[in-house]
Amino acid sequence: MTFAPSRSSARAVRVRTRELPAGVDLLAQLPSSEDVLAWVRGGDGLVGWGVAAEFRCSGPDRFAAADAWWRELQGSLDVEDEVGLPGTGAVAFVSMAFAAGAAESVLVVPRVILGQRGGRVWRTEVGGASATPVLPVRGPGVVRYAEGRHSVTRYREAVRTAVRRMRDGELAKVVLAHDLLATAAEPFDPRFLLAGLARRYPSCWAYAVAGLVGATPELLLRRNGSDFSSRVLAGTMWPRPGITEDELAAELLASGKNREEHAYAVRSFVDRLGPLCAELDAPATPEVLRLRNVLHLSTDVRGRLHDDGSLLRLAEAVHPTAAVGGTPTPDAVRLIAELEGMDRGRYAGPVGWIDGAGDGELGVALRCAQLAGNTARLFAGCGIVADSDPDTEVAEAGAKMIPVRDALEGA
Repeated sequence: MTFAPSRSSARAVRVRTRELPAGVDLLAQLPSSEDVLAWVRGGDGLVGWGVAAEFRCSGPDRFAAADAWWRELQGSLDVEDEVGLPGTGAVAFVSMAFAAGAAESVLVVPRVILGQRGGRVWRTEVGGASATPVLPVRGPGVVRYAEGRHSVTRYREAVRTAVRRMRDGELAKVVLAHDLLATAAEPFDPRFLLAGLARRYPSCWAYAVAGLVGATPELLLRRNGSDFSSRVLAGTMWPRPGITEDELAAELLASGKNREEHAYAVRSFVDRLGPLCAELDAPATPEVLRLRNVLHLSTDVRGRLHDDGSLLRLAEAVHPTAAVGGTPTPDAVRLIAELEGMDRGRYAGPVGWIDGAGDGELGVALRCAQLAGNTARLFAGCGIVADSDPDTEVAEAGAKMIPVRDALEGA
């Protein structure tokens, strides 16, 4: 059953949330490779399947259009919520396009949602749902790789050009990405990729929306009433022979290039969200986030909003941050379009979920692949500043693709 919002609908669609016994592996409950939806970190989060309602849009007004659709849809629902936590009742999984071009943003309301938070588990059914058998998860077999639409050679040249233009004073920072194509004999099962990413990177948010599957370390926004939080990441190093993780962390904190890149990202977020806040706390000194393949400079920003602006409109205010776009943002976005020469689609756009109260969590769609049958398109990008080295940026982008490559291969 697929429905559209209608204020004049004579019969509202029933949404029922009930509590279940504690202790569930959310990703293991996904019944098949069809319509997989997920937002899971450390075992908590949400998964869903089936499509009760879907909305797609594109262009510069995509955030406003998505927010209006979600608000209007609430009038078509009769919600019975026995749990009353963020993520209960009707939920839309969200994946927004990075740029205001032709790429579509997607909101999906699943027929069935399973959630887990702080030891409590719930199931939400939208419009009623029948039992669905869980089909086996299958690996893709041998995975082969080929250059994508923006090759490594072109990426190196794009970085070199960007550095020259920043040294000429055109802008301060730009984030450039390239892609990689993976093919396999069997179709890629998003559940296989999700499980591998969640197992290897439990501190990241493993996500899947409309075929975009990944694990992001970066939280764009979490909203709970008037309170919000964010984790800003920018500045990266990766393991090298002969250096310990502690030594690498100290080197990252002492790196002028990486500290400059990180400062742009934090300042961008604070400047754009600040006018909407009654309180905002952004620590002056970053910490180091240690992941299996890389280390990032990280700053957790928290605060309280002036009003109850929905999560989608807040995301519109801050996207793209300097962490995925650059500084100044308009100049950086134009340079991205010029030098990348590819459509990012929903890579580096906001991804996550929103509930009927306008609360939810949106990360930045990083460390991901867009799945289509037996083809996967992987993305990775790096923040470029005036003293960036093209060969180093190529190596960093390669390191950022390791999580998805390993998970695709089951390594």
